[in-house]
Amino acid sequence: MTSPSSGAHPFAIDTSKPHPARMYDYFLGGKDNYPVDQEAAEQFMKVAPEVRAGVRANRHFMHRAVRHVVAEGGIRQILDVGTGLPTEPNVHQIAHAIAPETRIAYVDNDPIVSAHSMALLDGTGTSVVLADLSDPRAVLDHPDVRRVIDFDQPVALLLVAVMHFIPDDRDPDGIVAALRDALPTGSYLVLSHATGDIHEDHREDAAAVYNSATATLNLRPHARVRDFFGDFSLIEPGLVQVPDWHPDEPTQRDAAPIGIYGGVARKDG
Repeated sequence: MTSPSSGAHPFAIDTSKPHPARMYDYFLGGKDNYPVDQEAAEQFMKVAPEVRAGVRANRHFMHRAVRHVVAEGGIRQILDVGTGLPTEPNVHQIAHAIAPETRIAYVDNDPIVSAHSMALLDGTGTSVVLADLSDPRAVLDHPDVRRVIDFDQPVALLLVAVMHFIPDDRDPDGIVAALRDALPTGSYLVLSHATGDIHEDHREDAAAVYNSATATLNLRPHARVRDFFGDFSLIEPGLVQVPDWHPDEPTQRDAAPIGIYGGVARKDG
């Protein structure tokens, strides 16, 4: 999910500029993208060849985090903000494999994402919402979110690989705080975020590729990403490179570093 281009209709399809969701789809080997997205993605991969491994690791982190909050945390409703283009397995498939009654609201501001999601997810008991993360109240108060999510019961909020597309002048801390504050005790925040800590040699060149996209890439250090969790309690192992969060197999110490941090935190009070 990204912020709309200045002066444009907030949910207009703009195929003249690369879109982060469609670039992400290209990195994952998907086909729901345009030549402008492919060109930008190829340019990014020249600067940061590890990106494809990174987005796959991020996707796998999301899988493990969803399994954890549903199986271990007892969560039965999920608000996925900045969902991106559907890529199997989707959040509802992961959750429903454990608890079929789990309710999911997908939110994104890209009408292409919304259209694809509605077509693919029809009949799955989920809700697909066209709304913008930059306006958290519009997300929280959207009737299709309220139809699926009961904010009097614990919720898992997913902000996976999305906050790095919100620049500091758009108040990312205030956005996340508004979403966190709407969650009752027992809820979880699942968040991942790109960083320049890991690949310092080309972080500026990598971020610059997104200057021509519909949203900039804002790489943030570990401490800054940690702030997004507020007073929620991070569960072990804390905020780490995404392959190191509850890996299905022991992490190999010589594995290539991934420039994305991920963590899961619980609201205890």
